[in-house]
Amino acid sequence: MRGRQRILTLVFALLALQLGSLVSPAWACGCGAMVPTRDQRIGVDRETSVVRWNGRTEQIVMRFTVRGNAQRAAWIMPVPARADVELGDPQLFDDLSWLTRPEEKERHYFWPRSGDWPFADSDGAGAAAPPPGAGGGGVGVVGRERLGPFDVARLTATDPKALSGWLKSNGFELSDRLSDALQPYVDRKWEYVAVRLAPDEKGATLGGDLDPLKIRFASHELIYPMRLSRLAKTPQSLGLYVLADHRMEPQSRIGGAKPEVFYAGRINPEGPVAALTDGKPAYLTAIDQEFPDPSKIDGDHLLSAADSDTPYREYYYTDRLLTVGDGIPVWLLTVLGVLAAAGGTFVAVRRRRRPAAVRSAA
Repeated sequence: MRGRQRILTLVFALLALQLGSLVSPAWACGCGAMVPTRDQRIGVDRETSVVRWNGRTEQIVMRFTVRGNAQRAAWIMPVPARADVELGDPQLFDDLSWLTRPEEKERHYFWPRSGDWPFADSDGAGAAAPPPGAGGGGVGVVGRERLGPFDVARLTATDPKALSGWLKSNGFELSDRLSDALQPYVDRKWEYVAVRLAPDEKGATLGGDLDPLKIRFASHELIYPMRLSRLAKTPQSLGLYVLADHRMEPQSRIGGAKPEVFYAGRINPEGPVAALTDGKPAYLTAIDQEFPDPSKIDGDHLLSAADSDTPYREYYYTDRLLTVGDGIPVWLLTVLGVLAAAGGTFVAVRRRRRPAAVRSAA
């Protein structure tokens, strides 16, 4: 009986632990921190950002894919210099996704497969599917504006606790862990972009792809702030489209998996991409990186020019049955040819082996 009670106690304890994890807030963001109200939770599973750097000025356009039950949240991003903030163009991400899509290459096979005649009705070809964003003491408000669903405040701070107090007085709380994580930026006299997010519809929760934001600031190096994402409680995924004069690469892993380049090449941009590059050609580098354990993130991403501008593009194969003419399978012609040749050989051999007819004497 005592053993059964201990087992039941352990089960209830585990259930309580799981329920506690469901209601606790989750701060997650590749280059900043999502801060929900205390009784709500929000997580960023995927952050995709476009970074444009011309050697003097950096622009970051970011879009978050979020989940949770939060009706409002705050997002904070440290920046090394005074920043301008405006809404980004969602089409930018679609255009870049199209530019960097894997290239299709055809690969032919000889013998028929499932779906090819005579195994099934077919048109003679089988294709494989492609694989697949004025406060109290110690805080200064540089500016504040409303951008669509965003309330954007550009802040300075000489004390992380003062920054926490400013956020709290504006309806949000900042965890002690995040306050400590901000200290390196305060020491370097960086500034901050604080954003309040709220759905357009009353009572709706934040979810899916949020509207992109564009942040612009002066910088003599290409830097992508990442340190605050060490507070995330779930694995994180980061996608970067980098537009610069040359192929760019991160200088280190900063505690994540090895960054993977899935596209590199010079482009002549159009549409929203051209607007970001002032209509000038640019070298596009597309990078993916996974952070299985965000607590190991130990700094910000610094990107520099690679040793060469070697282009790279992923590709996938589309398998097709080898045909000629009006879709006639080559294997069928080959088989028919072999059979015809074999038949001709057989007839010739039979003729050679047939005995000569004996003529009777008159």
